[in-house]
This record gives sequence, structure tokens and C-alpha cells, in this order.
Amino acid sequence: MGLADLHMHTIYSYDGTATVPAVLKRAKQIGLDIIAITDHDEIRGALLAEQLAPQIGIQVIPGVEITTAEGDLLALSIRKLIPAGLSLRETLLRVGEQDGFCVAPHPMAGGMGMKSLSAFSIRQALRDDVTARILIGIETYNATTLDRNGNTASKILAEHSGVSQTGSSDAHVLEAIGLGATIFPGNSLSDLVSALWTGTTLVQKGPEWGAARVLSKWVAGYILSVPAHINSAMAQ
Repeated sequence: MGLADLHMHTIYSYDGTATVPAVLKRAKQIGLDIIAITDHDEIRGALLAEQLAPQIGIQVIPGVEITTAEGDLLALSIRKLIPAGLSLRETLLRVGEQDGFCVAPHPMAGGMGMKSLSAFSIRQALRDDVTARILIGIETYNATTLDRNGNTASKILAEHSGVSQTGSSDAHVLEAIGLGATIFPGNSLSDLVSALWTGTTLVQKGPEWGAARVLSKWVAGYILSVPAHINSAMAQ
């Protein structure tokens, strides 16, 4: 069985705290087979990770957490940035044009400025024959969300919609990587996509961090990462 964490952030994300090499090494160290780098409306870190991955011995899916007009969307297996602010349907279609696929992250979760898709928006996308072939998963376990009720609601939504479930860390600090993960038969990217299509993924839950730990780890990590953020901004 393979293990994937499909939702994490690096210093290329405004709220990430870890460099790309550090993320890759941490993911390899804890036994993940596949990771997706999904910085907010930014793809440079994901493309860099894809380049460096063979040196570390881990598979990387380049991706983005896109801010659609209706909420956040994980766009995976894409290599060109898609603009923020488009409708969910238009965003899904543009991901499809790149032969990518999508997962709805932390649906219905709120708090701390989170921009989550509503159950209505997700159902609308799944009723559309075209976009339903692109939105193939719902994140039913987000390890570091402050809204734990969102995990429960997303699981119910996935079960009622017949969509594959994923578990992810949504890591913004190194230590959080792998706290949530997706189990799938095999160990390759094609195996993972096949499992998402056929609904054979399972969710792995790691130790849960409370809100105080999530926030304190992030604050400490962000302060230390300020020089790396400055360098990243200057390199644009």
C-alpha cells in the first residue's frame, strides 16, 4: 500500500514556513511515497519540488491551492498557474485542460480566514458530467484545521456523493507533514489516481494537534522563515 499527503505548503506560500528541500527530506524521512506541494495561488515551489524529488527518492505531484470565487480548491498534476478568483466550474475546466485533477480541501470548514467550498458548490460540480471527471476527491481529514466539525461534515458529504476520500496534513510547518495521509493500493502516481477514480482510497489519521499547538508551531516557524520569504519574494 502507498501513502500520500496531498496538501502542504512551503515558503512559496504566504503562510508556509518550510523550504522545498526541507519538505522533501521530511516527507521521505517519515515514509511517504507521494506528496503534493499546494501553495496558495503559487506554483513555483511545486515545480522546484518536482525537479528535486528524484534526488531525495520521493514522488511529487505539482499542484496549487487555488482561491476560486467559491472557495479553495486543490489542483493537482498541473504545471501552469491558473488565476485565482474564477468560478469553481471555470477553474475545474482549466485544470482539466492540463490533464490535472482536483480535490476539495477542508469543505465547509471555517475560522482563521479559511475559504472553503460549500456543500452546494461541490454538489453542483459533481452533478456536471464534465467537471465531475476532474473533481475526483474530497478531503475528509485535514489534520491541522482549527474547525474539527469540518472534517465530520466533509466525510458525510463524500459518503453521500460517492466521491473518494483523502486525508492530508495541510502542513504549514515541517513537523505537521504526514499527520493526515491517503492510503492507496500500489505506490505510484498512476496507482493513486486509479484509486481516487475507483474509490479505493483510505484515510490515515495521525496524532491530532490542538488549536494552541497548531498556532504556536506556525508562529514560531513563520518568524524563523522570514529571511527565506524575503529571498523568495526577491527572486520573483
